[in-house]
Amino acid sequence: MENYKDLKTIQKDLKEGKLSLPALVSHYLDVIKKGQDLNIFLEVWDEEALAKAKEIQEKLNAGTAGRLAGAVIGVKDNICLKGHKVSASSKILAGFESIYTATSLDRLLAEDAILIGRSNCDEFAMGSSNENSAYGAVKNPLDVTRVPGGSSGGSAAAVAAGMCLMALGSDTGGSIRQPASFCGLVGFKPTYGRISRYGLIAYASSFDQIGPFTHTIEDAALLYEIMAGRDEMDATSSSEKVNAFKGAEKKPLRIAYIQDCLEREGLSEEVKKAFNQEIQNLKAQGHTLEPVSFPLLDSMIPVYYVLTTAEASSNLARFDGIHYGYRSKEAKDIESTYVLSRSEGFGMEVQRRIMLGTFVLSAGYYDSYYSKAQKIRRLIKENTEEILKDFDLIMTPSCPSVAFPIDSVKDPIAMYLQDIFTVQANLTGMPAITLPLTTADEGLPLGIHFLAAPFREDRLFDIGARCIHEMA
Repeated sequence: MENYKDLKTIQKDLKEGKLSLPALVSHYLDVIKKGQDLNIFLEVWDEEALAKAKEIQEKLNAGTAGRLAGAVIGVKDNICLKGHKVSASSKILAGFESIYTATSLDRLLAEDAILIGRSNCDEFAMGSSNENSAYGAVKNPLDVTRVPGGSSGGSAAAVAAGMCLMALGSDTGGSIRQPASFCGLVGFKPTYGRISRYGLIAYASSFDQIGPFTHTIEDAALLYEIMAGRDEMDATSSSEKVNAFKGAEKKPLRIAYIQDCLEREGLSEEVKKAFNQEIQNLKAQGHTLEPVSFPLLDSMIPVYYVLTTAEASSNLARFDGIHYGYRSKEAKDIESTYVLSRSEGFGMEVQRRIMLGTFVLSAGYYDSYYSKAQKIRRLIKENTEEILKDFDLIMTPSCPSVAFPIDSVKDPIAMYLQDIFTVQANLTGMPAITLPLTTADEGLPLGIHFLAAPFREDRLFDIGARCIHEMA
């Protein structure tokens, strides 16, 4: 069967009778079975997906199918689907079954999407390599010796491996955009509040956003359009109007690129070379590109980790071995139930972040760390807004390097610095996108990253359509 890369082609073939939806789902299930060694899916909903395919095929035959008929989608294991297990890839939630469905999934299902399974991720979305899962590391299908990125590495790998057409991830500091770069995909994070967080297991509530992995801008824009919008179940969701993507515009854009990023120690030469080449490519298309300085670049990672770990400390307090999920067999009383269940149920990285978050929120250190980080977050937002008064977009590399070998980054700080170019969007609540840029010397993909003003997702889709078509 053809290795489909976009929904438009699938729907065309379905309409012309060249393809049936049950056959398409069976194909994806076969690819998943053959790629089990990649450790991408924690659970595959094969019978349910096939039954849904038959149901939607009948709708297609009757001309009543929704806009996502033909879209087979993987779901990150921190997005809830009623009657299905969800664990955030953590032992602490072993055996837990959701009693409701996330708003994002509800809206996709209403348009006849097919959900094929839950994908592996870093535990509670904490990681940049998908090595922190309680169920083992995910392998990058483009090079099985390397990571797919994180925390949504399973979702990215599923799309890159051809196990589904699209997938959903969550992005707290780059967890969609970084794996998209490592796997050669479009990875999109909307404006904070654009897509409801209801049904997303929280890591850091003022940072988290759900978003898609796709091969094309058109598919990313369609998923976004369907999922976005006000939700009464999420008080932080926005009622700002969502406009359909009409295709690339002809008007040249003003693009700022952060010069400080190119002068970073640790930025690989191949990323720097590809980035500079893309500057020239965009100039040749008629866009204006100018360097800007961002003195707070070195503050972003410390601020991000102070604030997100503080929120994680609060959000993860509910996982205690009492209500549901994992409970230590060695527990003898209430105190030992809490201590042992959380110590055994959470992995080392999650424990590290909970402890760090509890520390920065403690009475003696709150003003020195948490309060100060909130003030710097505000400065980062104001400085970013100042740049976007004069420019349509801000451009940076997506990551400092291509996908790195599994088990090669031992230092937690070095791993945290993988997010150096992506956390700005989460700190400011602004939309951002990674676009597949080129193939590096090692034959691995790397991406380019764009950030836009709040609710200007249209500009990201616009530049994406131009860049990807240019590369094609």
